[in-house]
Amino acid sequence: MTDKYIMAIDEGTTSTRAIIFDHAGHKVADSQREFPQYFPQPGWVEHNANEIWNAVLSTIANAFIESGIKPAQISGIGITNQRETTIVWDKKTGLPIHNAIVWQSRQTAPIAEQLVKDGHGDLIHKHTGLVTDAYFSATKIRWILDHVKGAQERAEKGELLFGTIDTWLVWKLTGGVTHVTDYSNASRTMLYNIHKLEWDSEILQLLNIPAAMLPEVRTNSEIYGKTKDYHFFGSEVPISGMAGDQQAALFGQLAFEPGTVKNTYGTGAFIVMNTGEQPQLSDNNLLTTIGYGINGKVYYALEGSIFVAGSAIQWLRDGIRLVESAPDSERAARESHNENEVYVVPAFTGLGAPYWDSEARGSVFGLTRGTTREDFIKATLQALAYQTRDVIETMKKDSGIEIPVLKVDGGAARNDWLMQFQADILDTQIMRAANLETTALGAAFLAGLSVGYWKDLDELKASYKPGTSFKPEMGAAERTNLYDGWQAAVKATQVFKHIPYHAAK
Repeated sequence: MTDKYIMAIDEGTTSTRAIIFDHAGHKVADSQREFPQYFPQPGWVEHNANEIWNAVLSTIANAFIESGIKPAQISGIGITNQRETTIVWDKKTGLPIHNAIVWQSRQTAPIAEQLVKDGHGDLIHKHTGLVTDAYFSATKIRWILDHVKGAQERAEKGELLFGTIDTWLVWKLTGGVTHVTDYSNASRTMLYNIHKLEWDSEILQLLNIPAAMLPEVRTNSEIYGKTKDYHFFGSEVPISGMAGDQQAALFGQLAFEPGTVKNTYGTGAFIVMNTGEQPQLSDNNLLTTIGYGINGKVYYALEGSIFVAGSAIQWLRDGIRLVESAPDSERAARESHNENEVYVVPAFTGLGAPYWDSEARGSVFGLTRGTTREDFIKATLQALAYQTRDVIETMKKDSGIEIPVLKVDGGAARNDWLMQFQADILDTQIMRAANLETTALGAAFLAGLSVGYWKDLDELKASYKPGTSFKPEMGAAERTNLYDGWQAAVKATQVFKHIPYHAAK
């Protein structure tokens, strides 16, 4: 296997990466390219799907150039992606009819609110495992069909296709031959029945979404098609693994046992628990989703989605320019000498699990004349840990399972100060992955298994290398006091509802 490799395409919210892994799971090439974000109105977030496609091609090329590896040496390609982000395109021309509506975007909130108002929330929850929210693809499809002239009629004629990013990339890489998605991404659309493992006809009818638009749903580890040689530098390579980013990270963390929990600190933060082969519906506003399907079995998960995590650090850097780089935030937190009386609630696009408050907006509490730049930065980092505790506490209630260890990965997991505070506020051991690229690694594992690059799950488990452990050091009284303050800050945030001046008049 020394001359063969697996490529993972990791298409995220702000950038695209192409990573080449060897048989030991080591990176031998890593190319990354950012692409623009578009904010047409407050709370709206969009991408240009063709810019994403061009970024993917660019990173693939750069990975080959930097490594010297030939395209023919790639045994299989795994794709992992930002989930829920919605693209609708013309079946013949391949051109999107509108910008991609990103998972963070709140422009479709009125559609979700109307579904709840009309009494459909319970049916949607029972069938899909999800709460009714603009976060998911269903309302985004409906919005595009409503706002692009003639789109509904064209969709009904079979002229338009829908896909999340995984579907779009497979369709493009195969030259428009293959229109598929996988269990994990399908389960995030709010259109997929996770019990029957099929598109839900009742919900499609509720939203008047033509089934002809939808991709075929496949397992997470199989050959979906091959790249056209003109898209992969002369080689036809199997696209052989696919999963949404958080499910890919779960797989990359080798979380194969029920009860295992991981948190990925990316643009958002996503806490996922493997619950085994039976779906467990949440009573406390967590999401029931499909973790992955492999070897004829489907494994389910409980998930808590936090909308703003790493993007809060980006905001410190790009929005209010308090730091020059992400590592600066750790240095600033260590230099803060306040008593943790400042709370930042980064509800920039509403609050995710377990609150699901689309109208909440970012807030700051506890400022005094003595508050410093360092205090503000530290409070922003602490918000990531507090939000994680919100989800972990809820997950314990739903599952009835104690969580002695939380596996972590993602960019912000590099921050030692934050990981120690996370352990302290949870009173739980934090185990940071030795390889933080667990999302891409999970996609690579799925791709490699289906083409025989790796034999089975046991071979993957045998290669596991433990990372750094963080154990709680904070006293119980301080932990309780800090978290009580956070909960008060969240409640105050939810009370405040901004009314634009023109509306008030």
